[in-house]
Amino acid sequence: MKSIFIIFFAAFTIASHAQFGKDPIINLENFQKKRIHYGFFLGFNFYDFQFGYKSVAKDLIVKNTTGFNVGIIGNLRLHENIDLRFEPGLYYTERDLNYPDIEDPVDAFREVKSTYLHFPLLLKFSSKRFGNVRPYLLGGLSKSLNLGSNSDSPNDNESTVFRMTKWTSNYELGFGVDLFYEYFVFSPSIRGVFSTTNELINDNDPNSPWTSNIDAMRTRGVFINFSFH
Repeated sequence: MKSIFIIFFAAFTIASHAQFGKDPIINLENFQKKRIHYGFFLGFNFYDFQFGYKSVAKDLIVKNTTGFNVGIIGNLRLHENIDLRFEPGLYYTERDLNYPDIEDPVDAFREVKSTYLHFPLLLKFSSKRFGNVRPYLLGGLSKSLNLGSNSDSPNDNESTVFRMTKWTSNYELGFGVDLFYEYFVFSPSIRGVFSTTNELINDNDPNSPWTSNIDAMRTRGVFINFSFH
């Protein structure tokens, strides 16, 4: 996670430095006046789980890995400083779960690989443009389809199959900056995603050591995207 932030802020610093100066030449002066424009993004993600328990127990240990994102952007200008954005994308991640109360190391470990089709609808609130730089805030709602959920599998953790719901509802909050170059706009951004859905599918055994004490399991994540328009 530390390396991701270093990459993000390094890119931000280098790109911003290129845009600042005394009386800079204004690039793409009328770009923000476009009613509709499109783009694409590449990026990284850092997914986690938040657990709620039915009774006091040791917390499950979640080991996170850095995933990747890719997608397209559709932007509709609603107001001088407000845009509506649709950013469908493919997000891949892996989370490893360790159950501290299970002694057998094979049973205590579950690998959770997820490939999400992510559909966010966001409002972007931009500040006044300063030369070739325009900071913004964004937030909204999203739905995610987990292609690796195993939700249709009749097997469960007894067969080392960890099951999750296919669809997840989320809300998202973040910030970024538009950097105007001569031929394109580069927009690094960072935002958090917070699931409002219990994603866990309980095991068939009501006394399962893997799911019986979990009241809810929800995704939390950080997205770092580099957009081009």
